[in-house]
Amino acid sequence: MKSWVRVLLVLCGLALVPVIFLPMWRIDLVAPQYPEGLRLLIYPGKLGGNVDIINGLNHYIGMKTLHTEDFIEFTILPYLIGFFAAFFVVTGIIGKRKLMYALFFLFVSFGLLAIYDFWRWEYNYGHNLSPDAAIIVPGMAYQPPLIGFKQLLNFGAYSIPDQGGWIFVSAGAILLVCFIVEWRRASRISKGLAMAILVPVFLNSCSSGPQAISPGVDNCYFCKMTITDARFGAELLTKKGKVYKFDDMHCLLAFVKAGTVEKEAVKEIYLTNYSGAHQLIPAGTSFILKADELRSPMGGNMAAFDNRDSMDLVMKIIPGNTVRWNELYKQ
Repeated sequence: MKSWVRVLLVLCGLALVPVIFLPMWRIDLVAPQYPEGLRLLIYPGKLGGNVDIINGLNHYIGMKTLHTEDFIEFTILPYLIGFFAAFFVVTGIIGKRKLMYALFFLFVSFGLLAIYDFWRWEYNYGHNLSPDAAIIVPGMAYQPPLIGFKQLLNFGAYSIPDQGGWIFVSAGAILLVCFIVEWRRASRISKGLAMAILVPVFLNSCSSGPQAISPGVDNCYFCKMTITDARFGAELLTKKGKVYKFDDMHCLLAFVKAGTVEKEAVKEIYLTNYSGAHQLIPAGTSFILKADELRSPMGGNMAAFDNRDSMDLVMKIIPGNTVRWNELYKQ
């Protein structure tokens, strides 16, 4: 490998060492009664910040209290970061390209797994509420944003990387640059290995089916807001394979009405299943509930279900009117 690439890898490894002791992520909460704000700090090995105050507030709405010992991640994460710090340094010293490839794929895989684990924790934290809570809002969930801003009752929640997180992301970005440079320099890369990397990317970009909506990552094509609530999303797929994602049925219908895509060019429309795992379901076969108490992101106040039984269960808590998709799509 080039000498400057090896130096960068060693420096990245050394930079990862303090990440073990620095906060990697933070969630800031701002409300009128807390103008100075509350902060939850997530270190590799513990929770920090205003944990006790946040736990006290969350008790009223039925959310679980947060304790460091409840998360196995805090036990293993410092060791994993230490492993990658050593891996970076050893790769830079040895200078073997294949070793850097292994580091790159392991580091990216770990990053994706960490993001998924964080989202899973936020989802469970915001949805698994105590039925004996002092304050219960039917249909309301309190899942913090994966990244960015989300309004939770009278609290504004901001979720962003902290010092350790930015160092970790920077190390990944530098590793990506090193990977690209060495990949392009390599003169003996087999065609089979190149195809193994490029073909899945090509197939994914040319996918003719729906794409999963990622809350906190994807934006609504119509209103440009970040999609934050997994229960109300929608998606339009054209015959040419282009995908448009929306945070609310209201935005989808407004987009169709605007004529940006002609109805003849639409291959399929999908709605997010309000119940279960919030998977995408064909709009034409869905059951739709319209109720003001649903409070969807952009005021459409409509939720889709893949079966009538699921909708009937929700209607016992949130009464409303049922509508069929063809009635909405004609409007």
